[in-house]
Amino acid sequence: MLILYFKIDRSKVFLIGFYGYSVHVFFTFNDIYGINNGYWHYPYQIIPALPSISIDTALVPVAFMLIYQWTINHHKNYYLYAIITSAIFAFIFKPILVGIGLFRMYDGINYFHLFLGYTLTLLVAKLITWLFHKLKKSSFSSDLNQKRNN
Repeated sequence: MLILYFKIDRSKVFLIGFYGYSVHVFFTFNDIYGINNGYWHYPYQIIPALPSISIDTALVPVAFMLIYQWTINHHKNYYLYAIITSAIFAFIFKPILVGIGLFRMYDGINYFHLFLGYTLTLLVAKLITWLFHKLKKSSFSSDLNQKRNN
């Protein structure tokens, strides 16, 4: 989180923050779904009353916010870099967590399933962000046209 404070593009802070919040919310829903259905769990919780609060809860949104910002600022393909980052989390980061005993998977779940969950979360977060950004722009344009007509 501290890295984000220093690295976030302040001229796009609301757009990037909204995207990050969307990633956080949808990732948390995905995580709760997996925990409640017995697909995975975290043996050690930061807050035992909230079992889905894990290392991923902060790390994943911050990482994806930085990727989102970088793709916007450098005019790169968001989807390509989001999928690459999803693969890093699913095929490198999660196996490390499994290896050190901080994450367990059950019921036939594998790392590819986690990859699909990350990717779906990023697509939904991007879609929601795009939708709200478009609504904001159309609202701003209509407000501007009303002021010109008055």
